[in-house]
Amino acid sequence: MSNEKKNQNQIQIEVPQEEMQGRYANLAVIAHSPNEFVLDFVFLSPGNPKARVQSRIVMTPENAKQLVFALKENMDKYEMNFGEITLKRRRTNDDIIDFTQAKGQA
Repeated sequence: MSNEKKNQNQIQIEVPQEEMQGRYANLAVIAHSPNEFVLDFVFLSPGNPKARVQSRIVMTPENAKQLVFALKENMDKYEMNFGEITLKRRRTNDDIIDFTQAKGQA
């Protein structure tokens, strides 16, 4: 493939200065409807029952599935370079929170 064709397929992504530092989240809450997935990235402070949504991302089911594949690919690359990521404990059904009745604010 020629360099000219490669350059046509490249996307230039601009990150605004105020977003350069990013946002810390230690919890993700995921909900979906037939048409979209909603990912809330949350900061949950130890000992504080209130959590704050740092960022909300809404995407199509197809884009959500592409995200899953991209995360898996990057996780595999990370572990090849830095070793396996071990979880302190396995997730159980008790860890699953039913948000269908929750009346939260965002």
